[in-house]
Amino acid sequence: MNKLISLVVPCYNEQETVPLFYKALEKVKGQLRGNELEYIFIDDGSKDATLKELKALQQRDPQHVHYVSFSRNFGKESALYAGLTYATGDYVSVMDVDLQDPPEQLAEMLAGIEDEGYDVVGTRRMDRSGEPPIRSFFSNMFYKIINKISNTPILDGVRDYRLMTRQVVDAILKLSEYNRFSKGLFSWVGFKTKYLEYQNRDRVAGNTSWSFWKLFGYSLDGIVNFSDTPLSIASFVGFFSFAGSGVAMIFIIMRKLFYGGSVDGWASLVTIILLVGGMQLFCLGIVGKYIANIYLEAKHRPVYIVREKK
Repeated sequence: MNKLISLVVPCYNEQETVPLFYKALEKVKGQLRGNELEYIFIDDGSKDATLKELKALQQRDPQHVHYVSFSRNFGKESALYAGLTYATGDYVSVMDVDLQDPPEQLAEMLAGIEDEGYDVVGTRRMDRSGEPPIRSFFSNMFYKIINKISNTPILDGVRDYRLMTRQVVDAILKLSEYNRFSKGLFSWVGFKTKYLEYQNRDRVAGNTSWSFWKLFGYSLDGIVNFSDTPLSIASFVGFFSFAGSGVAMIFIIMRKLFYGGSVDGWASLVTIILLVGGMQLFCLGIVGKYIANIYLEAKHRPVYIVREKK
């Protein structure tokens, strides 16, 4: 019996890539063992003609193409969550609309689930060719850090692009947290998973909306969401600062008792004050990041708001 595959496709200012994406996926449809494709496009508050392109596609293929348009830009994580919520397929795939995710791998993913018994078949890039060196460096550092301090493993180069069974999708949808980091959530729910490797690809058109600072903030969210180690670091910094100050105080007292005089110089004193003050602010910043996440979760605001859908 043929099954339905839902393709969840977040879009933000992607008017040029939407038609190209649809054409590319239609070409590989015949390789999917007769299974039907359902497109779930999520317009994440685009400011260009992305929604217009999605409406045109939906009118051309109303049975298979559906779109959900947000009231504003809520971010890719919200778009992914919305797409998984609206997906009705027996299998669900998450794909980027810029075709950096190879559509032809869908057939291999499907084989991994139906023939090999995997619950999830994901993808990971084997290189970062075409990326700025500074971005590649920090990306590699992020994966090294988070895998050392978190109990949830995240493979280097892993993509959101994957095919999942309905059971896996339902498990992810139970995680309705406001602060979302999908790579971590996909890994946290577990299930039997296989990864396919591929070489990095460039966008087929348009420009990415991910700047270096957006990616940096996204990585910080991932660390905070899946590890409490930064809080321990703050505690250790405070302890060693206190211990160091105690040792210095004893040294100054002994110097005064046995040698007379005291340590001269205001410069060294100011330097120490600035050092301790900086460490305190650093620790407060770490604690503040966790408190901010708690604050956002406590508001119970919706992850996204839909303006229209079809």
